[in-house]
Amino acid sequence: MANRTDKLTEIKADQKESLLSIIRRLYERFLRIRGEPREVALGFALGIFVGMTPTIGVQTPIAIFLAALFKWSKLSSAIGVWISNPLTAPILYGVTYITGAKILSLKPVFSMPLSPTWSTFKVMLQKAPQAFGAMTVGGALLGIPLAIVSYYLAYAAVEKYQTDVKEKLARQKARLSDTKAKVKKKIEEHKIHKSEVRIQNSEDIRQTIEDKSQMTEDRRQNSEVR
Repeated sequence: MANRTDKLTEIKADQKESLLSIIRRLYERFLRIRGEPREVALGFALGIFVGMTPTIGVQTPIAIFLAALFKWSKLSSAIGVWISNPLTAPILYGVTYITGAKILSLKPVFSMPLSPTWSTFKVMLQKAPQAFGAMTVGGALLGIPLAIVSYYLAYAAVEKYQTDVKEKLARQKARLSDTKAKVKKKIEEHKIHKSEVRIQNSEDIRQTIEDKSQMTEDRRQNSEVR
């Protein structure tokens, strides 16, 4: 029994680690989405809202369709839908059901467990056809404020990321320009040095010719004197 418990604990830990890894990759991919921060943030908020509705299996197509309709980021909407992932969906739908049932004054068909699972979620759907309506109402009620908060958080994150990237590119461009300027200066200095060397060599040659001419003239004069 203890071994089985340890194994289940290990499986849950692996699932949690895998989910965190997926969320981390989605977040990194989300930040790299091209587009205006407002469009990306609106798409993400839309995905969050759709993820709160009980539309299991078709949430992503719905979010992408609506994002395309409003001309928002389709990719960010698909990422936002992941708020209802295999680990969080039972809890989210349990909360939305309870919220919707209270608003619609529906009598709960059974008590929600402290730790909802997919099995309890399936039982809830089987025993209460009205649960879908309750979850829809509860999901919309909870999804709207959550989507609004998600919009501002996503907008701030994307804007900061894009600003950091622009500043990094600007620094790289400045360093490249500085390097080009230094290289150009060295080339100019090298050209000037070569020119000065040529001039100096020409002067030396001219002076040598003049010296030789003077020596020849001196010899001639000496010969005449003799």
